[in-house]
Amino acid sequence: MSDCIFCNVVAGTIPAKVVARNAHALAFHDLNPQAPVHLLVVPTVHFDNAAATDSDAGQASVGHTMRLAVQAARESGLVDSGYRLVLNTGTDGGQSVGHLHVHVLGGRRMTWPPG
Repeated sequence: MSDCIFCNVVAGTIPAKVVARNAHALAFHDLNPQAPVHLLVVPTVHFDNAAATDSDAGQASVGHTMRLAVQAARESGLVDSGYRLVLNTGTDGGQSVGHLHVHVLGGRRMTWPPG
């Protein structure tokens, strides 16, 4: 989708500080970090949100995206101290970009409830 910011990041037309990449997903630093480490992990194929992944292809994409999120957390040194994975869906869920993405948050103690 040419108007999707994350599709443009995946395509390389918008620069990003990439942490990890595979054939199915891309992990990069968030421009507005909410923790000392705040990464975004997006599938390379556009899905509007988690609700749009109710298919075999969608479920495979979610799996690959989560796998890269864990890899990116490991490469960012978060495994020993811990980290939070967040996937927001829809306006009330806090989703602000209409492309499925996982937030990897770490580098500080996370509190509960999140907000």
